[in-house]
Amino acid sequence: NTLIVLAGDNGLAVGQHGLMGKQNCYEHSVRVPLIFAGPGVPEGRRSEAYVYLFDIFATLCELTGTPRPSTVEGESLVAAMNDSNENVRDTLYFAYISSQRAVKNRTHKLIEYAVRDRQQQTQLFDLETDPWETHNLAEAPGSAAIVAELRTELLRYRDDWEAGYTGRGSSYWTRYA
Repeated sequence: NTLIVLAGDNGLAVGQHGLMGKQNCYEHSVRVPLIFAGPGVPEGRRSEAYVYLFDIFATLCELTGTPRPSTVEGESLVAAMNDSNENVRDTLYFAYISSQRAVKNRTHKLIEYAVRDRQQQTQLFDLETDPWETHNLAEAPGSAAIVAELRTELLRYRDDWEAGYTGRGSSYWTRYA
């Protein structure tokens, strides 16, 4: 009658992209394991579902038959545990202090990287052909549509998640005003 959850910490850049430490939104730092074991959890299944750590509580509620409080923001991952093709969400949002915001879908990631005050760099990566995110496609011919689509999604996350937050978070968005 015991459920075990193993959640990995964000990874460490050790020279990738010229960075050292945890200060980024690249896959090597944000793609981490989340493992469930116990009653109601199928053994040996792997899922590529997009999840956040705040999904753990909703998942534990469903696995234990506990009513989920209305204040819980996460989604249960039980459906994804039972069907590896089940998507919990179509995009993921990432942030690092006041210098980076990113969003990814199933094929691409957009990173809006604020290098210094009011200077910025847009990075676009094709995660299917470039999983190490080494070729920035933001300015490449034919990339404008996917940049615009992901930027719209990024701004949706801004409106949903960062409205009313501290000046530290909102100061990032002044670069795009």
